[in-house]
Amino acid sequence: MVDTHAHLSVCKPATAELIAAAREAGVERILEIGMGEDSNRQAIATAESDDAVFAAVGHHPNSATGFDDAAAEDLARLAAAPVVRAIGETGLDYYRDSTSHSEQRRAFAAQIELAVARALPLVIHVRDAEGSAEAVDEVFETLDSRAEGVAVILHCFSAPHRVHDAAERGWHCSFAGNVTYPRSRELRAAAAAVPENLLLVETDSPFLSPQSRRGRPNQPAHVVETARVVAEARGISLEEVEQGVERNARRLFGW
Repeated sequence: MVDTHAHLSVCKPATAELIAAAREAGVERILEIGMGEDSNRQAIATAESDDAVFAAVGHHPNSATGFDDAAAEDLARLAAAPVVRAIGETGLDYYRDSTSHSEQRRAFAAQIELAVARALPLVIHVRDAEGSAEAVDEVFETLDSRAEGVAVILHCFSAPHRVHDAAERGWHCSFAGNVTYPRSRELRAAAAAVPENLLLVETDSPFLSPQSRRGRPNQPAHVVETARVVAEARGISLEEVEQGVERNARRLFGW
């Protein structure tokens, strides 16, 4: 099993304990996701210290305030590290208003350009204001116009109405702990609809703990519960989901 999206630097307990618990649960690879200058460097340091971990570097849309040419150049330097296997997370978040839409767009565009230049997968965060699809629609339009040839991962996939659109574009859909929640019927239907070669699972640790652990911090070991629910939705075994996700992650991240 693999966890294709975690934030170990903001998890508890210590990173070494989290990795050990993941290994005990059968999780052999973790993609540690950067969200800004400090966490990008922490992600690289963690990946360099443990061969179970690889890194993604980026500026989360809620950390895009003040993103400028210097920030883009710094990100490009970090992306050259051998342990960096993806760019992001990046995208648009119109649920929170901590960063202006224009600043989010600038950071998003710069990270798409970097993913193209480095031939690395692009990890996408997208979240809409309640009752809106503006951010999702804009992300799709932006990727269509700027990200040709780039492998796209829709992290914490939460747009079931666009699952077929994503599949047509060859974009990967990664399901987090929210797919396990009793009310997430449409999300489980989306998990069943994703082509096998585009399916991923993740924890988004320490966020989005699966149903049995709701209210407590998440960690990479818990990705197994999410994968089990995805397997049930698809009508196949957990082992089949594990094998497919491992194969997809290996192709994407080269680990």
